[in-house]
Amino acid sequence: MKLNIYQVDAFTNEAFHGNPAAVVPLEAWLSDETMLAIAAENNLAETAFLVKSGEAYEIVWFTPTCEIELCGHATLASSYVIFEELGHAGDTITFKTRCRGDLSVTKKDGRYVLDFPAYKMETVELVAELAAWNPLEYYRSQANMLFVVLGSESAVRDLQPDMHLIESLPFREVIVTAKGDTCDFASRMFAPKIGIPEDPVTGAIHCSLIPFWAERLGKNELIARQVSPRGGELFCEFAGDRVKIGGNAVLYLKGEIYVGAEKSIAA
Repeated sequence: MKLNIYQVDAFTNEAFHGNPAAVVPLEAWLSDETMLAIAAENNLAETAFLVKSGEAYEIVWFTPTCEIELCGHATLASSYVIFEELGHAGDTITFKTRCRGDLSVTKKDGRYVLDFPAYKMETVELVAELAAWNPLEYYRSQANMLFVVLGSESAVRDLQPDMHLIESLPFREVIVTAKGDTCDFASRMFAPKIGIPEDPVTGAIHCSLIPFWAERLGKNELIARQVSPRGGELFCEFAGDRVKIGGNAVLYLKGEIYVGAEKSIAA
């Protein structure tokens, strides 16, 4: 079986920056086992798979080790592919997800704007294992994410975390964040438990970060930077029970992958 594949750098307007995601449009769903194998072979933080459903698209996301419920950068990358490579008419795409309902992405002013749910965070007591990071506060959000507030953007940028320590914690993902110097707020995200030691730019964590920093800073429109080594920029808006997450995207490659070739040769 031959499938088209695209690799797109999301939340950036420069190649080799932002977060690379693979996008695989399908005529019909493959088995979850096969999609996971493709994602593992791609060895990117996420691979998105799409199937057209009327005027909308069904979408699923896989890391190299598991399926996840929500992914921002791979949705943005998928939107780029649908608009720019598949010729979608109109300014908005609706995505149907397995776990998070319908999501939409609108092309506006040269950017792709995700319309995602907003999530509240609850305070968490001291996480003793992370005391060396000199955290100010701890919070927990959807999908068992731990958010650690540090004192400055430079503290977030310069952090050198122990991935074995992070993996041992009872949290699916660990995010560090601080008020920004070069932006409204900065962050980094670590998730070795799901096969992503550090995610370069993570749209989904901003479902929690945008409401948090909007309240802290007293403004609903914010510019965020994920200050990973690759780095990325997100144009954010808090809109009640929703967040808007805008970004650019750059096509890195497009090609073909072959699924089941080994079995055909063996036969």
